[in-house]
Amino acid sequence: MKVPFYLNFKDFEADYYDNLEKWFENQGNTSETDFLLYIKDMYKEYVCYSFSEDKLVPEASVELQNYVFPNYEKYGLSFGAELGGNAKFTPVAEKKTISMMEYAQHILDSIHDYLSKNKITMKENETISAYLHNSYIICEKRSFGFYIDSIQHQKKLPFLNAFLSSAGNTVSMSLYRIFYNSVTKIVDFIDFRLKEVEAFEQSVFYELKSEAFVKRHFKNQNYLTIFN
Repeated sequence: MKVPFYLNFKDFEADYYDNLEKWFENQGNTSETDFLLYIKDMYKEYVCYSFSEDKLVPEASVELQNYVFPNYEKYGLSFGAELGGNAKFTPVAEKKTISMMEYAQHILDSIHDYLSKNKITMKENETISAYLHNSYIICEKRSFGFYIDSIQHQKKLPFLNAFLSSAGNTVSMSLYRIFYNSVTKIVDFIDFRLKEVEAFEQSVFYELKSEAFVKRHFKNQNYLTIFN
């Protein structure tokens, strides 16, 4: 069963018990805990633990490999141009973190570029969502720009399907702002229900806080190792 991905907390809360009932009808031998763990994985991608506030805060971002041609501009050359003899600029991969709104726009641009280059007209009632699963379009290796990892992209599909379902050529900033302001409320609701069914150790807060403390511990250990 596919549970809808919600961009708005009010809609998520209003539909929670209806979706839970459908979950029971479709999954057979299951529990609310199973349902909560399923939807937990849909939203935990977009929050992180804040040490200073001791709570979950929005972190709707994604880290990508970005292929760039370093220093080509100062030579007045275009991408791939030769610099004496047979020497060419070689693209260098660097990690870059962008917001999910930027990521969605990049995916949207990739799809529209593909449709334009291949002179494909979208069918009546067809949406961008029909192309989001196409790894040939989304994960095509380019000589420069973002490289989209297919496994990472799969995790973002619930969000993208919801966010781009009615998109034209550009994403909606107001819709993204609604999601950004709603995602922690959604996760807090999930955690509250997990606590109610006595499964708080499987909550997003508990999981991300534990991971954050482990990362901080190893970071401090590495720091001490370097300076001792």
